[in-house]
Amino acid sequence: MSESDFELDLDELSSAEDFLEYFDIPFDPGVVHVNRLHILQRFHDYLGKLDELPGDEQSLRLVYAGWLERAYLDFVESDALTEKVFRVFHMHEPQTVEIPLAELAPQASPNR
Repeated sequence: MSESDFELDLDELSSAEDFLEYFDIPFDPGVVHVNRLHILQRFHDYLGKLDELPGDEQSLRLVYAGWLERAYLDFVESDALTEKVFRVFHMHEPQTVEIPLAELAPQASPNR
């Protein structure tokens, strides 16, 4: 099965700016500069939640453009810390664990 022109175009895109320009989505370079990886990951996550993608190229382009714009707007309206796109933002603060000393030291035998 050969790749469509659309798929070939997508293969050539390498940055958030490339994607936004390809889909003609106006953007603030400052927002993209700070959040480029978050925007692309959110876009990927949105697409991953879809049950089915349209079969025709024009509809597929519209779906991609819509979800990319939504991903970009998530970071215009919020920030990376609030959106928590990456797993590291979901990690909890270090927790204190108490282990009784008796469990750390080998039990002294009565013959010693």
